[in-house]
Amino acid sequence: MKLLRLTLGALGWLALATLWFWAWHLKDPQLRFMRAWELPLLLGALAVGIALIWRLVRGWMRPAALSLAFAAVLMALCNEAASIQHRAAVNAASGPMAQALGAHFIVGYDDAKNLRELARKGLIGGIFVTGRNVQGRSAAELRDEIAGLQALRREAGLPPLIVATDQEGGAVSRLSPLVARQPALATLLEADVSDEDLAQRAHAYGAQQGRALAALGITLNFSPVVDLRTGRAPGRWDLHTRIDERAISADPALTAQVALAYEKGLESAGVRGTLKHFPGLADVHEDTHHFAGSLRTPVARLATHDWKPFQEVSKQSDAAIMLGHVILAELDADAPTSFSRKIVQQVIRGEWGYQGLLVTDDLTMAAAYNRGLCDATVRSLNAGVDLLLIAFDHDKYFDAMHCAQQAARRGALDLAMLERSNARRLQSFR
Repeated sequence: MKLLRLTLGALGWLALATLWFWAWHLKDPQLRFMRAWELPLLLGALAVGIALIWRLVRGWMRPAALSLAFAAVLMALCNEAASIQHRAAVNAASGPMAQALGAHFIVGYDDAKNLRELARKGLIGGIFVTGRNVQGRSAAELRDEIAGLQALRREAGLPPLIVATDQEGGAVSRLSPLVARQPALATLLEADVSDEDLAQRAHAYGAQQGRALAALGITLNFSPVVDLRTGRAPGRWDLHTRIDERAISADPALTAQVALAYEKGLESAGVRGTLKHFPGLADVHEDTHHFAGSLRTPVARLATHDWKPFQEVSKQSDAAIMLGHVILAELDADAPTSFSRKIVQQVIRGEWGYQGLLVTDDLTMAAAYNRGLCDATVRSLNAGVDLLLIAFDHDKYFDAMHCAQQAARRGALDLAMLERSNARRLQSFR
């Protein structure tokens, strides 16, 4: 009986610690699937916990356990109140600074009606269209939805929204079946053809995809993947990255050749592509959707190998570059590449001379979000990153935008960097 009581007591403390941790991380992107009922469920669980503590716990442990439980309740309510306040503050924002900050955000959505005021007031710079936006809908419905948002921009005298998606082909074909599903770009290498024929096929592939995307109103495609193939199977916890299923080749020259022809095909239809995911995920073993990731490959090797497709294609096209959430400790041990001022300014803008668009990978991925969304937002802007993507958990846009506004008010933003970035964006999407 004593062992049973000890076991139940240990489980009770573990449950209380879990609820406290949950309250601390209320509205975490990893829990988005339960967003609508998360707070009531948590508060209900805490109420049950408090009742059980009062009934079953004796001595000094009762006040200690009750203090933890009530602290969790207070923390959950404070997090909920902060979320509501941030949303209200952003929705009420207006003026040149709010528009200058909002122009940097590309935001996913469930219902386009929730974007109308943000688009009309210039509080977002773009939208991200993905699978949840096409399910059960026709191409005409999606096209009209996007056109309606663009009409609001024109009426307000604002630049058009950037309309982005993830249509790589193969496993990542977010807009299919509205956009005809194509096999992965790597399948073009299966045919024994000359370099010229391979380039023509890749260009035709990109042009076909670009025409279909442009017909919907898409202007920016997060493709091609120019990370190099590794030849190894995905790790046990690699649920989403799975680079070998998406990359073109292990050969940087061949990757660059196919990617450039594909990008030129996209551009022929009026759609800009995106080279991803710098600094290259081939040697990253963690899935940055869920875990912090590190790239340990020497920079000297990266510069002569993994980075060649990024450099070669960006020099000869208008492709944007997506920055991954991985630590490249040899250059910056303090921040992921996606918001490392040192890497962006010294390597990409400096050594490479690249003055095109830079976009973060989704800031609600754990490798970025768990380091602090506010910190990631401010550091990305100060690094000279042009577009901040908040796609999966689009509610987090309000927290990020509020943070950017607060940083501007206290003088923590590099306004000159912000101005140059806005000029690049306007030049790219006129």
